[in-house]
Amino acid sequence: MEYPETDVVILNYNGKKFLKECLDSVINCSYPNKKIHVLDNASTDDDVSWLKQHYPQINIIQNKLNNGYCAAYNLGFSAGKGKYFICLNNDVTVHPQWIEHLVQLAESDEKIAAIQPKIVSYFDNKKFEYAGASGGMMDVFGYPFLRGRLFNTIEEDNGQYDDVSEIFWTSGAAMFIRKEALEVTDTLDETIVHHMDEIDLCWRMRMCGFKTVVQPLSVIHHIGGATIQTKSFRKVYWNHRNSLYIMLKNYECKNVLRYVPVHFLLDYIVIAQSLLQRDFTTVGGILKAHAWLLLNPLLILRKRKSVQRMRTVTDNEVKRFLYNGSIVWEYFGKKRKTCTQLKNYTPYEYSTD
Repeated sequence: MEYPETDVVILNYNGKKFLKECLDSVINCSYPNKKIHVLDNASTDDDVSWLKQHYPQINIIQNKLNNGYCAAYNLGFSAGKGKYFICLNNDVTVHPQWIEHLVQLAESDEKIAAIQPKIVSYFDNKKFEYAGASGGMMDVFGYPFLRGRLFNTIEEDNGQYDDVSEIFWTSGAAMFIRKEALEVTDTLDETIVHHMDEIDLCWRMRMCGFKTVVQPLSVIHHIGGATIQTKSFRKVYWNHRNSLYIMLKNYECKNVLRYVPVHFLLDYIVIAQSLLQRDFTTVGGILKAHAWLLLNPLLILRKRKSVQRMRTVTDNEVKRFLYNGSIVWEYFGKKRKTCTQLKNYTPYEYSTD
């Protein structure tokens, strides 16, 4: 196979305790034409000096201000000169041939814009990892889930999702991107800051006629939760704010009217349940998210206009890769805990057509 230049950009913020194992695994992987960058997002400890001392061969990109995940990776996109770009969290380790499997798939089809490897737990390689598993999906109401994880139910990896499959979004923990696609779709939306930014980017890729795919032959191990706690006010806020924000700007008008009100209704059901459980973290996070949306209509309209101008396919095509139902109802109402149990769930087997 050919080995086109591939940039691996590892985002770091006060993550020295993760970096050695991550960097050693990436440096020692077998792909010959890779350039490794560490993008330090204004760390407040001695990460940069430690990197310069122990890894002088690594290109260090220093961000003076921490403006979030999206702004940092957009800086990384401009630094990388290769054909392909891999966004990689600092709390992962990789298998020796992980890049080869991704590149080989990308080289087979120029319509592939993004690929995700299979992501398993760092602590138990028989279980999927919360943030990525074997590829991201989403229902029509804007609720994301994974092949291998529905809400807090994480499956064991028994090979049930080992098919190369078209997915709706790829995890930002390890996201392989064709750089030419970004010239069409634009880069990460910095309004999002972090959380669901990769879903938004992959949605735009779909709107522009590209494919997003999972390649389970490529495997990484992810610790997860290294930057923001699994349950925190910030995480609740960002997830609920951004899920509605990307629906409002990416859906066609008819589907905004069809699906966004249902999402709001489901949010208020969560608020009611959380009040009964005295879970004020969730209540506060959702209410703050809704307040942001109400206070920023002009920003949302401006972003929507920009996104809709790049559209080359209709929502009917994009929705082929959305789950046409409610994952909330399936999981909490019908007690279906895995993708394979979902009503009318059909994997989208990858095809070069």
